[in-house]
Amino acid sequence: MNSHCVLVTGSSGYLGAQVLARLAQRQDIAIIALDLREPAQRLPNVNYEVADIRSSEVEAIVARHQPDVVVHLASIVTPGKNSSREFEYSVDVGGSRNLLEACVRNKVRRVIVSSSGAAYGYHADNPAWLKESDAVRGNQSFAYSWHKRLVEEMLAEYRQQQPQLEQIILRIGTILGATVNNQITDLFKKPRLIAIRGSDSPFVFIHDQDVVDAILHGIDSSSTGIFNVAGDGKLSIFEIATRLNKRCLVLPAWLLRSALWLLKKLGLTQYGPEQLDFLRYRPVLDNTRLKTVFGYVPKLSSSEVFELWRSAQLKQAA
Repeated sequence: MNSHCVLVTGSSGYLGAQVLARLAQRQDIAIIALDLREPAQRLPNVNYEVADIRSSEVEAIVARHQPDVVVHLASIVTPGKNSSREFEYSVDVGGSRNLLEACVRNKVRRVIVSSSGAAYGYHADNPAWLKESDAVRGNQSFAYSWHKRLVEEMLAEYRQQQPQLEQIILRIGTILGATVNNQITDLFKKPRLIAIRGSDSPFVFIHDQDVVDAILHGIDSSSTGIFNVAGDGKLSIFEIATRLNKRCLVLPAWLLRSALWLLKKLGLTQYGPEQLDFLRYRPVLDNTRLKTVFGYVPKLSSSEVFELWRSAQLKQAA
């Protein structure tokens, strides 16, 4: 498939910067980087545009460059201290709608959207292994999870109303890599790992470079559809603790919920009682369709990418 021009939103983010760096090595396409801020460093072979994903400028940028493919990575994963739910919604959902409208009006051929396993939601009755055909039920108590659900519902409407706009939706698992630092890795760095009585708290991991490769595959592939992006296998919180040579602090759900409520109220933690289900009912992603239909096989399993991250942490501590 020929892709003459690719536009990447969220190009200064963790994933966006890596996708951009890989694309910049190619000579066969024009590359447009779109972000809210000026880039710290400009790459050769990349055209940079600065605009809020919610603004009318996005329409003008898409119209000016006429991209064949848009890679939409702009979203709020970790809100800032002074962020609000309304602001996060306006970026995640409103910004996505603004971009999709610009894509339709300017005859963009394909859009690749970074969704998340969080779109399935954190529910007690989730299947042991979630497939792409399972319901998207993101929890309203988690802004990120809920917004991913709303964006996916929006994309489903566009598939019905604007079928000429090809879609690839990547439901990405927990990203790990040598330099990844996020809410999940913060949990693993604690002296003792929190576990909830009666739950294994399973994690599926995906190497950051596998995510980049899957996005690049989507740019060049003729495949469309929804795909879980995760390495093979899973690790429970107890297996993770063993690999880190740590112990788990196993608490009953009611006690942890009460403790989180109190600590959040006192301003002693960023986590509230809603985080209980985030730990207890983690979505476990089946990657069969990614490998057999989309045609991308992750290079590292969940276990292997966790070991890569763990080794990087040991080197930093040495």
